[in-house]
Amino acid sequence: MVMLPLASFRVLDLTRLLPGPFCTWLLADFGADVIKVEDPDLGDYARWMPPLQGKLGAMFVSLNRNKRSIALNLKTEKGKAVFRELVKQADVLVESFRPGVMDRLGLGYSDLREINPRLVYCAITGYGQDGPYADLPGHDVNYLSYAGMLGLQGEREGNPVLPSVQVADLGGGAMMAAVGILLALLARNQTGKGQFVDISMTDGVIAWLQASLPAFLASGKLPERGTLPLSGGKACYAVYETADGRHLSVGALEPKFWEVFCKAIGRPDLIPLLDAPLPEQERMKREIGEIIRSKPLQEWLHVFEGRDTCVAPVLNLEEMTRDPQVQHRQMIMEVDHPVLGTIRQIGFPIKLSETAAQVRLPEPQLGEHNEEILKELGYDDAAIEKLRAEKIIS
Repeated sequence: MVMLPLASFRVLDLTRLLPGPFCTWLLADFGADVIKVEDPDLGDYARWMPPLQGKLGAMFVSLNRNKRSIALNLKTEKGKAVFRELVKQADVLVESFRPGVMDRLGLGYSDLREINPRLVYCAITGYGQDGPYADLPGHDVNYLSYAGMLGLQGEREGNPVLPSVQVADLGGGAMMAAVGILLALLARNQTGKGQFVDISMTDGVIAWLQASLPAFLASGKLPERGTLPLSGGKACYAVYETADGRHLSVGALEPKFWEVFCKAIGRPDLIPLLDAPLPEQERMKREIGEIIRSKPLQEWLHVFEGRDTCVAPVLNLEEMTRDPQVQHRQMIMEVDHPVLGTIRQIGFPIKLSETAAQVRLPEPQLGEHNEEILKELGYDDAAIEKLRAEKIIS
């Protein structure tokens, strides 16, 4: 069997819910030994969040495959001592507490690098480790708000609209963290030393504004909600309702695609108006909307079949799972689960030709690997039982 690319790395994951677990999900699928270090009482809150799959939250089951769990009380000196032993053998630590929490426990980066100078320590927070907002609480919606993204979402005359995907948590936090960790590991190959990876979910979202922010920085012209080319300002890039209440997305940005689209709907006169001013775009959207509402979705898909233009049906999740492209790419895959039997899970979004991701373990029960992990650290049965009796582990 081919060795997975991250199989030689051990990751201590102190995170909960979505951003941190998604980051370590990416690492674990490619072989990293991810150990969830959890509070013995509740553990990762996502364990208990409905809807449940068996006895655990469905999101938890999905995000925490290929990981092990130790339930360790870090508020006790003995628990901290065990954790420091874990750190000595770790390559990466990921946490998502507010700045200063780990320092107050005596387990911050400045403390841990003394016992493991090669440690890559990644902290995922809403606003970063410094600045006037560093200590503020927040969630995805707050980070999108401060980043200026939420104000751009929605119709021109309407209110800001929440995206259905947690953009700040996943794009601004988890994915930036995974990239930062891998960069720090590469740098360690050159320097022999680890480093601190400071990930702000708000920073990450701001970096995603490449289609709108540079234009404002260059011109000083503030864009209105619903008027940007890729968020409501162009007829060639919009969503239209069909006769049966379904929706068709159109992304005919390039002239060649726009020409094919206009001819397909019987409006070749619109071809020269691809980059017309906003009032003309709004008129075209109304007229195209009337045309698209004249047929049900499937008829429109038949009209566009074989034509070289950018249109797609707006699918619901059930339709997406049956879509031939999704099935071909195995983005919904069947997994043999020791308790639940055969279950469907999200597949591997990164396809490597030689060292493909694998499902090796199901999601862990809280503290499931206590003994296994402690024995790897050199603890014997008597020492482990003593830790359990003293409620250092569950």
